[in-house]
Amino acid sequence: MKRIIFYAIVSIFSLHLACAQSLPEVTLDQAWKDKIRALAPEKATFPAKKKKVLVFSLHTGFDHWVRPHTEEMVKILGEKSGVFSVTGSKDIAMMELKNLQKFDVLVLNNTNSKPDHRNLFWDKLKESGTDSALVMQQALALEANLRKFVENGGGLFVLHGANTMLNNSWEFSRLIGGSFDYHPKQQAIQVRLEDPKHPLVQAFPAEGFNHVDEPYFYKNAYAERDFKPLLYFNNAEIEGQRKGQELTEGKTYVAWIRTEGKGKVMYISPSHNAQSFENPDLLQFYLDGMQYVAGDVECDETPIKK
Repeated sequence: MKRIIFYAIVSIFSLHLACAQSLPEVTLDQAWKDKIRALAPEKATFPAKKKKVLVFSLHTGFDHWVRPHTEEMVKILGEKSGVFSVTGSKDIAMMELKNLQKFDVLVLNNTNSKPDHRNLFWDKLKESGTDSALVMQQALALEANLRKFVENGGGLFVLHGANTMLNNSWEFSRLIGGSFDYHPKQQAIQVRLEDPKHPLVQAFPAEGFNHVDEPYFYKNAYAERDFKPLLYFNNAEIEGQRKGQELTEGKTYVAWIRTEGKGKVMYISPSHNAQSFENPDLLQFYLDGMQYVAGDVECDETPIKK
C-alpha cells in the first residue's frame, strides 16, 4: 500500500515539477522525522551483526540543504533496523586514521568542496592560516587515510554531492568510481535498474522509479567503468545538457558498487531533495547499500569494464 500511494503521488508531482529548477526546502522537524521513521524498513534485508557508522557531513563548497535530512535519515535507518549505530560529525579530525578505524562504515554526506581547489581537506585546513605547502601535505595525508580505511576493510558510502569532495584527485576518483562533471537543471528523472535480479535493487519495481533530482554527469575515472552499475537514466531523456556535449543515446549511471582492497564502496546520486526520502523503496535501497559496504551482502561485484 505504501508503494501504491507513493507512486500515485509522484506521478502527479512529477507532472507539475518536471520543468522546475528546484523543490522547496523541507523543514527538519519532528513531524518529518516521524514520517521517515514510519516509512523506513522494519528490519534489515540481510543477516548482520551490529556495526558502527560515521556520517561525515562537513562541507566547504555548495551547501546542500538536504545534508541534515540525509544524516537524520541514515540514523533512522540504523536505529529502526537495529543493525547500525550511527554517529554524525563535521569534525575534520575524524578523518585521522585512528578515528576512522573506530567505525565499520564511513558515510560521506554531501561533503562538497569549493570550486577553486576541489579539495575539502585543503579548504578546511587552510582556514588556520598555515603555510600552503604544509596544508597540502596534511590534506594529502587525510586523503590517504580514506584509501587506507577502505583498503583495510572499511565500507565507504558516498552520497550525492560527496563525489566533489576531492574532485581533482584521480586516486579519489578511482576509489569512488568517478568524479563530478556537471548537472543540468533539476527535473523529473526515470531511474532504471541495470539488472533487476541484482540483490541490491530488489527494493524497486522492475520499471524503476521516478523522482525530481539533479541528473549528475561524471568524468575522470568514471570513463574506466571500474564498477558494477546498479541504477541509470537514459541520456536522451535528460533536458538542459551542456551545449556541445549533449548525449542523445546511451545511459549514465546513478548508483554503483565496487571493491577496493578488503573494503567496499557504493556511490548513490539520489537525492538532492529530502522529498525523495519519502519513497520507502529508496529508503530500503539506502539500508541495503549500507549493509553492502558493511560486508553483509554477497553479490555480483564484477566491474563492467571486465
